[in-house]
Amino acid sequence: MNKILYLIRHAKSSWGEPALSDSERQLNERGLRDAPLMGKFLKNNGVNPDLIITSTAARASLTAKIFANELNFKKDNIETDERIYDATTQALMNVIRNIDNKHETVLLFGHNPGLSNLANLLSDKFISDFPTCAIAGIKLIVQSWGDTDRHCGNIFLYEYPKKILK
Repeated sequence: MNKILYLIRHAKSSWGEPALSDSERQLNERGLRDAPLMGKFLKNNGVNPDLIITSTAARASLTAKIFANELNFKKDNIETDERIYDATTQALMNVIRNIDNKHETVLLFGHNPGLSNLANLLSDKFISDFPTCAIAGIKLIVQSWGDTDRHCGNIFLYEYPKKILK
């Protein structure tokens, strides 16, 4: 049995309020347009997550909630993990390795460069750019989340808003 992991970068955020800390930054107009678009894309492709995990940063958390809404996933069941914010690849690997094995399909919302580095570490393909609201779907060839290791997966999906809006 394999595990399916979707790495999703938060939607475009606003730099319009300099008084806010980085973790408090909100989504801008484009982010509020792109997040539902990409959530619908996953729904239209039959994605039904067992678990959604997000960074504690406001922009990632709101992106996760918008996706949850599109996917009919209960917002109260979204898990937040402070290790995802400003995470190293190793920290993200630890988050993944600690996912309960009852979950088969997981959406993880976070930030760059951590997500692109993680996608490249886990998979057989190289992703050079991971724009805001991009999604990398990775099939992990593992029996358990705890077995996740370098090059244990295959990227089967890589989409982002500008590609879909073409």
